Amino acid sequence: MAPSKPSLEMLRALTDENVLLTLMDHPRLTRAEIAAHTGISRPTISDSVLRLSASGLVADTGERTTGRGRVGSYYALAASVGAALVAGITPHGVTAEAVDAHGTVLARSHSSLGHNDGPHQAALALASAADELAAASPVTFRTAVVSAADPVDRDTGRLVHLPDAPFLVGDLDPPAVLAPHVQGAVFVDNDVNWAARAEHHQGCAAGVADFVYLHLGEGLGCAVVNDGTVRRGHHGLVGEIAHLWTVGPGGTAMMFTEVFAALGLRRPASTAIDTATLTAGLAADDGEAAQLRAVLARAVGGVLSAAVALADPRMVILGGEWGSQAGIAAAVSEQFARTPRPVPVVAATLTSPELVGARARAVEELRSLIVRSAAPPPSEAT
Repeated sequence: MAPSKPSLEMLRALTDENVLLTLMDHPRLTRAEIAAHTGISRPTISDSVLRLSASGLVADTGERTTGRGRVGSYYALAASVGAALVAGITPHGVTAEAVDAHGTVLARSHSSLGHNDGPHQAALALASAADELAAASPVTFRTAVVSAADPVDRDTGRLVHLPDAPFLVGDLDPPAVLAPHVQGAVFVDNDVNWAARAEHHQGCAAGVADFVYLHLGEGLGCAVVNDGTVRRGHHGLVGEIAHLWTVGPGGTAMMFTEVFAALGLRRPASTAIDTATLTAGLAADDGEAAQLRAVLARAVGGVLSAAVALADPRMVILGGEWGSQAGIAAAVSEQFARTPRPVPVVAATLTSPELVGARARAVEELRSLIVRSAAPPPSEAT
């Protein structure tokens, strides 16, 4: 039996998808340029552009080609295709962006937070940032992606306040806060997981399918990437390493977070690491700095030994405010090379990788929504 031919509606839908994807990769194109990029005939492209213009997804920019030959009109994605909201929540504040389908940041907002402000203030800051972006860039937010410096429940998107956690924005519900501001789904994950995704796609782990990303900053976190996918676990709590047992000062066994308490490197009445004091101690050119690096390298090495035993990564990435410093990365690499199962240890390369990762996911989702909005309903595609 000969295979059935694709329907006219299916062919039109595929052409429309190709036109939209091409315009997502270019700010503006003529119909002839779209035809050249897609390899689809110009008459077919012209029909597609007319359909997409009628549906409000593509717009004539008003610009025309110059020079000899037939004058062509430039087309681009219409403003009505909307934008994505990207937000990063840390103990210091909420940073939010409006991002279009090209990955361009249309507007940015920042609201400060204190370490003890709690979920209510964080919710107000997140909602305020969304309002500010909407006023600065009058587009519809079709989706949102949130990065949070706290564990995230994978089923609900709520932040999880674990015992002895250093930050107090736990129990915040970003999907509920953003529901009045966003038409579609709100995706929430831990900032370390977003950072690992960013390094995997465009950083030092590009092309590496299995690695561990260790975040060493005010908080301690870890992302496990296996077969190119961040593993989140049953509750979304993979990588919460603060309470792993490791080697502390003097060779004493203690929980990872307690190593910093023993060194006098935690903030008063908090388990958050005093990164300013730690960084200053590492920067000194004396024996105390060398001793501090050695103690930290042993403690980090103990955590990495557990990660390697469980995840079998090809490499380890050190990120965070002090984790990516060359001196720490070198000390950890040297220490870890003496363990039974050493793997290469490298410093993270991207700036604000958590926002880079969240932004990339937001653009991906927004593009998918735009393409799906051009497809005819199932009843019309038969």
